[in-house]
Amino acid sequence: MTASLNIAIVTDAWAPQTNGVVRTIGRTMDELIAAGHRPTIISPQSFRSLPCPTYPEIRLSLFPYRRLAARLDALQPNAIHIATEGPLGLAARRYCLRRGLPFTTAYHTRFPEYIAARFGLPLRWSYAWLRRFHAAAQATMVATPSIEADLKARGFLHIKRWSRGVDTRLFRPRLLANAAPPLADLPRPIHLYVGRLAIEKNIEAFLALDLPGSKVVIGDGPLHQDLKSRFPAARFLGQKVGEDLAELYAAADVFVFPSLTDTFGLVILEALASGVPVAAFPVAGPKDILQEGISGALDRDLGAAIARAIKIPRSQCRQAAERFSWRAATEQFLSNLVLIPVRLFT
Repeated sequence: MTASLNIAIVTDAWAPQTNGVVRTIGRTMDELIAAGHRPTIISPQSFRSLPCPTYPEIRLSLFPYRRLAARLDALQPNAIHIATEGPLGLAARRYCLRRGLPFTTAYHTRFPEYIAARFGLPLRWSYAWLRRFHAAAQATMVATPSIEADLKARGFLHIKRWSRGVDTRLFRPRLLANAAPPLADLPRPIHLYVGRLAIEKNIEAFLALDLPGSKVVIGDGPLHQDLKSRFPAARFLGQKVGEDLAELYAAADVFVFPSLTDTFGLVILEALASGVPVAAFPVAGPKDILQEGISGALDRDLGAAIARAIKIPRSQCRQAAERFSWRAATEQFLSNLVLIPVRLFT
């Protein structure tokens, strides 16, 4: 790659949303700027939009093609990366194909499983559409070997690896004696979940377990009130960020990750960096990050995974997290980009 790149990143997911896609792109932006590159985010904030059904905090851009094309024409980027498959992603894909420009995409979210859970649409229909969307790209970036293998088995092409990182300065072990006030007086052990409160996260698999101590849930989403009313014994703390979130992580005894559909799970790294072992199902994401008995436990019986994970030394968890850095992940991202020949913009 050249010394300084003008990079256009087109994404339907951006602030004020709080999710793994937004955090990944945000941290990648920080690293790109620190390395001397010039990334530009093109997001729904610059377009007329409406709320996404079942996800009102997600904005869907309305007829964005002409304005997006004008932005890209003016920007004349060295590389175009399409981060999502929504209206902006579709418009950017159309723009590149019309002009014969190479571009890359990313597979952040298992939308076929999410759509099937909400509306019952057959997986094969959704995957056929996604396969067509990504087939036009010179490279499709995925976070883990398991997701790569799954997509290849479904006929996806040109797959490249783009891992993730964690801020080990913010998320770090802390003295349990100094636990954050919301958790200080709760019975131990403290079982923690952090993430969106939505159907695809499979949170009920955690909350329905008969566990000693306390269950703590951090996050917000469409199922917040329903889960809170159905599981009154659990402590729901709402959305937390920054130092407040980091302190809560470090005060937990075990982190529970019940999702069956995530492509990675940044919260797993945040828990490990905080010195907290992780219990999860043996599915893509957790099985790519966790080492059984070293940093966590994987089991089809989530209660059994929790019982094993909670015995793991906190120092081992921290060491496991230190293998992941945003700088290394961003170097992967850069190596996967495909440069646009200057002549194509002249």
